[in-house]
Amino acid sequence: MIPEIGHFFLILGFLFSVALAIVPMIGAVRQDHYLISYAKPLTYAMFTGFAVATVSLGYCFYFDDFSVAYVAGHSNTQLPVIFKIAALWGGHEGSLLFWVFSLAIWALAIACFSRRLEAIYVARVLSVIGIITAGFALFALMTSNPFDRLLPEFPLDGQDLNPMLQDIGLVFHPPTLYLGYVGFSVTFAFAIAALLSGRLDAAWARWSRPWTLAAWIFLTAGNALGSWWAYYELGWGGWWFWDPVENASFMPWIVGTALLHSLIVTEKRATFRNWTILLAICAFSLTLLGTFIVRSGIITSVHAFAADPSRGMFILVLLGITIGSSLLLFALRASDLMSPARFELLSRESALLMGNVLLMIATASVLLGTLYPVLLDALGGGQVSVGPPYFNTVFNPIALLLFVLMGVTLFLRWRRTDAATLKPLLLPGLVSLLLGGFVATKPIGGFNLWVMAGIATACWLVLTHGWHLWTQLRDEKGWNLNRINRSYVGMLIAHFGVAASVFGATMVSHFETERSVQMGPGYGSELAGYTFVYEKTREVQGSNYVAEQAQIRVTDDKDRLVAVLYPERQTYNVRGMTMTEPGIDWGFSRDLYVALGDPIDDEMYAVRISYKPFVRWIWIGSLLMMGGATLAASGHSFARARRRSAQLKPATA
Repeated sequence: MIPEIGHFFLILGFLFSVALAIVPMIGAVRQDHYLISYAKPLTYAMFTGFAVATVSLGYCFYFDDFSVAYVAGHSNTQLPVIFKIAALWGGHEGSLLFWVFSLAIWALAIACFSRRLEAIYVARVLSVIGIITAGFALFALMTSNPFDRLLPEFPLDGQDLNPMLQDIGLVFHPPTLYLGYVGFSVTFAFAIAALLSGRLDAAWARWSRPWTLAAWIFLTAGNALGSWWAYYELGWGGWWFWDPVENASFMPWIVGTALLHSLIVTEKRATFRNWTILLAICAFSLTLLGTFIVRSGIITSVHAFAADPSRGMFILVLLGITIGSSLLLFALRASDLMSPARFELLSRESALLMGNVLLMIATASVLLGTLYPVLLDALGGGQVSVGPPYFNTVFNPIALLLFVLMGVTLFLRWRRTDAATLKPLLLPGLVSLLLGGFVATKPIGGFNLWVMAGIATACWLVLTHGWHLWTQLRDEKGWNLNRINRSYVGMLIAHFGVAASVFGATMVSHFETERSVQMGPGYGSELAGYTFVYEKTREVQGSNYVAEQAQIRVTDDKDRLVAVLYPERQTYNVRGMTMTEPGIDWGFSRDLYVALGDPIDDEMYAVRISYKPFVRWIWIGSLLMMGGATLAASGHSFARARRRSAQLKPATA
């Protein structure tokens, strides 16, 4: 009965999303306040429908209702409860339902926190989100119904959740990633609503920016958690693989970063309006493209959902309609969006524009590397593989140039800047190059230019931002705290986070050492000044798996105990798959990483030991970026923007 209730409310949510897409939009066109007033009630009803459907599917997982095909394919009676709940989004059908539910959450947030905005504008925004939600809900109902039954006969037990997903990462990574993905639909909806109203001004940028920040924070968290999860769970020991599905979530993040900075210029200088609208459309379009990549079956990836071609075609049609209609609307309104403001080449506007262009070039390089093998194969050109060598060679120089520009932009003024203003940057630049050159002489193979570039840009970001903070705090009269607000401090923290991630990525990529050895009880091996001694092997019984667990003692060069690690080979009862669970000694400046491989004989195993310097700084940097963005979103400038927005309402169409 519960699956039928969930299915009914899924249909109900779809119907309310259709009503939300139509009724308020007609009201906005006709200036009919009676129809406009239905926007928020329809949003509440749509949210309720999808919320009940999601809870119903969770109920089926919790109580092992294997008459539901999706539950039978992704759960088992032996599966721990936390993974039964997380399995809701562990497969295609359930994750799509959660995707639709996430859209409803964002729509509910807009309905609840937009009381200061004009009703007709909110109606347009909610109506656009209703259109998007209706499209995905129809997709779920037609091709991916999570409530399909296996009746009259159904299994007494399920096929179990994929062992690779049976980790705490499944609980947090997909929801945050989806909320970030879907969050850009809000910015897209604000942009389309502004185009429909015929006026894009500073008020529109102020309204859009907090929502864009929120989506960016969630997407940053999703990417960081995915990287962390792959690092400690899969046994590969890497933190980024340039996998097509990783790229699918990375590209909207890059464009979202450009959009955030473009919104700043539109808000403060009333310029970049055309560019900002295009970025909003592009960010959302890339989320749809990412959905297509993951769910169409056109690529092979450990992260991808198995899907039939009909699903991919549905998303492709939805993508085409969305991009085509939004770009057509933009073309019709483009002549009205010309920015009256003017600025010189040496100005903050120019630097931010150049930064945005670099971000878009970086996105294009990732997009090309991701889709080129697919397009070549489709055209009969054969199968090729585009991997890390391409991405590192093409993407990294663009990113490093962008980081240099970040330090310069701080010292530029709006509209026009005197070249003498940049003289204080000579010292940070020289110090950064010296530090980068010093570290670059340390690799075993000799001087490494990439190490120098990575360390120098990380130091450059820290020194330039630190120096700018000092100039803001001190003037000829002494300390001046009035020039510092939470938005500014949040920006500094986020940029320091970028520096930390760049430093960590550079160090672990070029100074990591690794050794593959055969070990058994009594055997040892040395690496990076540490001694790893294999003490014993024992069998461990998990809730739904059996594991061979090694106990490895690690000491330093003075024979002091550093850690005792317990890497495992877990064999799952139902699927029979074997997974590697590494043993890791976490450290601020390094990780010691041990992965237990296949058995050689009754006692000996293939073991991979690794020394990973500063790898944790990658995720520390991500936390700083998220923290800085959160602080910026809560800054006083946004409170002022909300007060001013009541006086700067867009003209009605």
